Amino acid sequence: MSGSYDGFGRVSRRIGKLFRGVLFASTLAGILTLAVLLVYVANDAFQPLTADPGWHLVFLFTLVVPTLATGWLSYRRSYGTLATGLLGIVMPGIAALYAGGLAALFIDVIPTLVWLSFVIALVIPGAVVVALRRTDRSMPFLAELGAVLGVTVGSLLVVPSLVQGLPTVPADWMVLVLTLGLPEAFLLGRWIEGRWGRRDGWIAGAAILVGSAVGGVVGMMTGFGAIPGVALTLFALVPTGLYAAIVVRERPDRRIGLLLPAVIVVGMIAGELLVGALGFAGPETWVDWSFLTSTTQSGDPRSVGIYSGIVGTILLMFVVAAIAVPAGVGAAVYLEEYAPNTRFTRIIDVNISNLAGVPSVVYGLLGLGLFVRYGGQPTGTLLVGGATLALLVFPIVIISAREAIRAVPDSARQASYGMGATRWQTVKNVVLPRAFPGILTGTILALSRAIGETAPLLVIGAAQVFGVPDSWTSTIGAMPLQLYVWASTYASPAFYTTVLAAGIVVLLTAMLSMNSIAIYVRNHYEQR
Repeated sequence: MSGSYDGFGRVSRRIGKLFRGVLFASTLAGILTLAVLLVYVANDAFQPLTADPGWHLVFLFTLVVPTLATGWLSYRRSYGTLATGLLGIVMPGIAALYAGGLAALFIDVIPTLVWLSFVIALVIPGAVVVALRRTDRSMPFLAELGAVLGVTVGSLLVVPSLVQGLPTVPADWMVLVLTLGLPEAFLLGRWIEGRWGRRDGWIAGAAILVGSAVGGVVGMMTGFGAIPGVALTLFALVPTGLYAAIVVRERPDRRIGLLLPAVIVVGMIAGELLVGALGFAGPETWVDWSFLTSTTQSGDPRSVGIYSGIVGTILLMFVVAAIAVPAGVGAAVYLEEYAPNTRFTRIIDVNISNLAGVPSVVYGLLGLGLFVRYGGQPTGTLLVGGATLALLVFPIVIISAREAIRAVPDSARQASYGMGATRWQTVKNVVLPRAFPGILTGTILALSRAIGETAPLLVIGAAQVFGVPDSWTSTIGAMPLQLYVWASTYASPAFYTTVLAAGIVVLLTAMLSMNSIAIYVRNHYEQR
């Protein structure tokens, strides 16, 4: 009996080692294949071999070697330290990308005066709600709700026309400072006050508000643009500075990780200055500033740009997030916390899982029929495209949010109920705060999938559009659509090996950056 057992054990160990070797080989083959593909595409996009040898040598000692040394030093300290530095590289780029999209939103789509009028119209009912909460609560709930709804409707009907009819209004960038900078300064100031103290909160709020104004002035003086200056300050510089401050004050063991982005920035500046002084020619790259900021489309690869695709993608993500995230999280909360365990809810669960695996072209047909045919909307518009992609990621948001809510220990709920809290108070104060990291991770991954989708936008008629939209009903393009049109319309080796490769690099950078942030958020909160 023991002999057969020993023989069985030896056979199992051999099979186990063989199985482990096969898994390792397949994983390594997949990684190498992806690496070769990325290197092949990056070589066509950046063309590093066209640069002078001196150019490579300069950047080797100013950028590559210091970056590798700093990254290795951070990794030796801990994986978290290296992740802190990598996020410090990725986050500013993503923040700047979306800040640029927000600036384009106010420059091309939403007039700032219209934005100001509706902000004021919504501030009035908000002030009424605050006043009712601070006064005697003897008013019945239905009467209070009716008063708030009446003030809201009246304000939306009257205030916008009054504000838009004023003879004198602030400049566009001042409107953004008042409507975006002031709320951000107040909210982040209160958050920092609760985290680090009142003095730090007041200083941070004042710095954000003044910084947004300075960003507008600097953008106007440099020709960059006052609105982009305000947007980049509020949604790129402020989050980056806040991230660095949190690491410095609360994670002293990871401070050295911030050296990695600093070394990269300093190395790039120093290398650029040296190659300019020494006269070394750089690579004839296709991913340059003109490619990222040009909207021209022609048969000449050198005049082609992807700016309209970047703006279109960002605007679509705003619409997708505004529709899919609240509805998806709300559906997940209801199904996990309120819905009874009946046959009907089990059928809903199965169908949500099935909808997550439906091909994306089916969602394009659904959007075409739902929003265009029955909704009466024109094809290929920003709203139709965003709503269609929202339908695509809606099941993914629900599933990820439900998993995050399900991961909250039931003991936390029971403790809240034991303290006398209602179900809504338990969901608001216990379940959602604990589930927020998982919900955020799932949302980012869902938006990352929406960025790369082409079929739904093709079906709704947004394929041949390269201009920047000027309203919510304007036709819109996106980065995947531009790549599709470049590959089909301008089918030539010049586009395949240059412009198309450059567009793929930009698209992959956006997707991988969002995935990296999602992975970091998940790992960060799992370790806490």
